[in-house]
Amino acid sequence: MSTATADEHPAVATASRKIYRRIIVLFALMMMLNQIDRSNIGFVQEDLEAHFGIGAAAYGLGAGLFFVGYFLFEVPSNALMQRVGAKIWITRICITWGAVSASLIFVRGETSFYVLRFLLGVAEAGFVPAVLFYISSWLPNRYQGRATGTWAVGALFAYSAGSLVSGPLLSLHGFLGLDGWQWLFLLEGSITILVGIVGYFLLDSKISDAKWLTEEERTQLSLQIASERASDTEHASTTATITKLLRSPVIHLFMWIYFAVQMCIYSTTFWLPSVVRDIGVSSDNLVGLLSALPWLCTIPYLYFVSRRGDRHPQQRTTLMTTSLVLAAIGTLVASLTGSWLGLVFIVVATLGFKTVAPVFWPLLRERTDPVTAATAIALINSVANLGGFVAPYGFGLVEDSTGSTELAMLGLGVVIAIAAAATLLVRRIPLRPAADPSAAGPGALGQTDPGPVQAGTGADLEEPAPKLR
Repeated sequence: MSTATADEHPAVATASRKIYRRIIVLFALMMMLNQIDRSNIGFVQEDLEAHFGIGAAAYGLGAGLFFVGYFLFEVPSNALMQRVGAKIWITRICITWGAVSASLIFVRGETSFYVLRFLLGVAEAGFVPAVLFYISSWLPNRYQGRATGTWAVGALFAYSAGSLVSGPLLSLHGFLGLDGWQWLFLLEGSITILVGIVGYFLLDSKISDAKWLTEEERTQLSLQIASERASDTEHASTTATITKLLRSPVIHLFMWIYFAVQMCIYSTTFWLPSVVRDIGVSSDNLVGLLSALPWLCTIPYLYFVSRRGDRHPQQRTTLMTTSLVLAAIGTLVASLTGSWLGLVFIVVATLGFKTVAPVFWPLLRERTDPVTAATAIALINSVANLGGFVAPYGFGLVEDSTGSTELAMLGLGVVIAIAAAATLLVRRIPLRPAADPSAAGPGALGQTDPGPVQAGTGADLEEPAPKLR
């Protein structure tokens, strides 16, 4: 982590380093397992079709139903997190999604496949906004980009690790009477449950509860975070807050950009193994190795984007636009070339769409009221995740109709190109007013837990809604 700046107490930097080592690394591991458990069906598509007749369209529908459950329960999950505390809620999410993921060994046809995928989405709902809200509540602004980037690296390691271990796990066919695809679900889900249990003992809901920080670190970190937060303490109902958010063109813009990003992520996640097999690769181990390639190549660039965004916040919009342009070019060229060259451009596309998050969320927080930020994150994340339903299901329909995913990739390239153009509007959105540091007086220590996210009447969300200047 960075060293303290001239206007920052040294204890803030030491506390942030401890948080990074104890909490952010744990979140990265959870994120890795999160992405493995939601996307590992990509490696058993042929097994599901061979055993239960689940074809491309049914597979795409099942893959996408995860995001319907996620969408329906994302905001309610976020509201419940405010009642029970982040420690209990994040670990609950981790344990229950692991249990549902392991239960996929009981799939016996399309209906059971659909039901379990939907329940997996319900179980995972709220994880992303809870972690993002946790990071923003525990780390000063200048540390958040790198923390979010490190957490996002967990997803890249997930796709890489999931790809690399899929072959060996599928080779366990017949061991103890289970098929290889069942071992894949059972082992990966069980590991998630164990990590959730460990997380309960490592996490704290509030900075004041963190006994592994010194008293000075807790005090100075709380003051620093409180000084960066606006002093708005008005309260409104969850419904009123969501209504205000939905009236904001700023929220609509961010929602559209992230919807396109999610379409890219999950079309690649669920269909990349199939694309590799279409090239002519038949070995499960080689399919896994080649499927890991785009994610592994993205890790260095992800670190560059997150650190650059932290050090030069004014460049975040440029970094986001550049990433989405790369995603659009890679996807469009891959759809037109195919074969091994197409795989190369899928790597280029992945470099783009997987490096958006470390700058996207800070850009959103800079343009929304702090007391509505968590609800805004949950709302945007839940709606945007429907891109994870649209893209996989659309790919399945196209493959069933044409025998290829090329047309689907072409359409996806057009969508992400439009999103890249939309990022230019983000530059025209004014930043929210900076908090008055004098607000971080003696009472500020009680504000380190920002309180219920549904509370707030963010001035930037009142009518008239903020205009793109």
